[in-house]
Amino acid sequence: MKKWELLSKKSTTSTTDIIKILLENRGIKTKVEEKEFLSPTHPDKLKTSDFGINPKELKKAITRIEKAKKTGEKVIVWGDYDADGICGAAILWEALYYSGVNALPFIPERRTEGYGLNIARMKQLKKEDPRVGLIITVDNGIVAHEKVDTAKELGLDVIITDHHLPRETKPKAYAILHTTAISGAGVAYLLAREFTNLVTNYFNDWLGLVALATVADMVPLIGPARSLVFHGIPSLRTTVRPGIVALCEIARIPQETISTYEIGFLLAPRLNAAGRLEHALESLRLLCTKSITKARERAFQLNETNSARQQMVVESVFRAREQVLKSDGGLPAQAGLIFVAHESYHEGIVGLVASRLVEEFGRPAIVVSKGDEFSRGSARSVSGFNIVELLDRAREFLIEGGGHAMAAGFTVRTQHLELLSQAFKNHADGNLTDEHLTPKIRIECEIPLSVVTLALAQEVAKFVPFGIGNPEPVFATRKVLVRDARLVGSENKHLKLQLTANGLQTTAINAIGFGMGNLYSKLSPDAPIDTAYTVVIDTWNGDRRIQLKLKDIKFGNL
Repeated sequence: MKKWELLSKKSTTSTTDIIKILLENRGIKTKVEEKEFLSPTHPDKLKTSDFGINPKELKKAITRIEKAKKTGEKVIVWGDYDADGICGAAILWEALYYSGVNALPFIPERRTEGYGLNIARMKQLKKEDPRVGLIITVDNGIVAHEKVDTAKELGLDVIITDHHLPRETKPKAYAILHTTAISGAGVAYLLAREFTNLVTNYFNDWLGLVALATVADMVPLIGPARSLVFHGIPSLRTTVRPGIVALCEIARIPQETISTYEIGFLLAPRLNAAGRLEHALESLRLLCTKSITKARERAFQLNETNSARQQMVVESVFRAREQVLKSDGGLPAQAGLIFVAHESYHEGIVGLVASRLVEEFGRPAIVVSKGDEFSRGSARSVSGFNIVELLDRAREFLIEGGGHAMAAGFTVRTQHLELLSQAFKNHADGNLTDEHLTPKIRIECEIPLSVVTLALAQEVAKFVPFGIGNPEPVFATRKVLVRDARLVGSENKHLKLQLTANGLQTTAINAIGFGMGNLYSKLSPDAPIDTAYTVVIDTWNGDRRIQLKLKDIKFGNL
């Protein structure tokens, strides 16, 4: 049973007051903050320090890049294999290359080279071309202490651009551009705009890639990150970049309607697919090509790879569920941390499998791809339980690891897997509470059905883009009557209702509950229900009307 977490206990029948409550729930207290939230300042009008970047470190980085440009020194843009790292690498490489810097983009191969800087690869790059003298990381590097030290020994300077959580000390890099307020691509964008003299069109196009990366990496859409996405999505909708055009075509997305949903569920998974199963350089080539023909070929291949990835996830989730139920005696809800490992789990999809386990069981989940010598795992958490702290408590068993509070990854020697599992579970047993493990629905406030109007939906729409840190508002209305109910969709999985506040209300409001078909038999026209829902505008044949998207239903006194 889901717990309804009421963010505000204020009661109101006014649309104006409801909007005030939404702003308060997001920590917005002043008129100035309200104006900035609803109409964010364009990123180009913000200083890099507004994003949390140290100006002195930025100046050092610019000076070093200018030196490389003058001497013809080769610069390696060292990205990452997810959508954030790919977009950031594309931005920074283009900025360097078209500014006259001898630059080469590089993304490690996930299975053989792992995450971030790789010592063997750095040695190889230096050996193949002695002109290589500078590495600029994108979306990685903030915990790569030993690798940065090795790079210096090889005669390589390292500029780190990253947004992941640091340790107590930072690597001894030439310069560090770091903030947790935005995505890795966002940090790369800020560096790119400071040294390049390219025309404005490049900046606008890059801003679209930053928006894509920010949403894909689930960065909280508040503060400067909101500004980047708010102004970046319009750029994404209008860009003529062949890679984005082709990606929208293959995903069957009208480019002009791209929103955070299309990014998170349709575009980003395809960009991520290559890095999960093959090599992320294919996604980078897609974004950087000038040829629409090549872009379509690469988008088609990514689509095929993504389909294969989806099937692998289904099979691995099935096996992982069996492991969870077996290890927990068939009662997973009574246990704490989930930890499963198997040779069949492809390391490129363990994060997706972990996410599915969290969704189903409401518990932090760690899924490990077990190898002969090394194993690689991915962790996903629940609200309030910092998964990076879990990694820190078992650092003695890890070769490397890091991430965010809700998602992280690591590498461990296979012989240490049992010790690692026990260390994780010991920490979780002492820190995971019932509060962490109880599924919750965060509800903005309770409102009467009479206030759910087109005017309210239009005001709520001003809060877009929705995402982490600024979720789509969920409201609750109690003692609602069901005028009509029917099952819809394939296999009657969905529930379509007409709701009224009382039997005398002439106009009913349509509501849809996706995946709620199993509740149909519990409904009765004489039995009021409590509903939690979002409010959307449904347009059909030119008519605009309100529709509720149900998040939960409670019966009687439940």
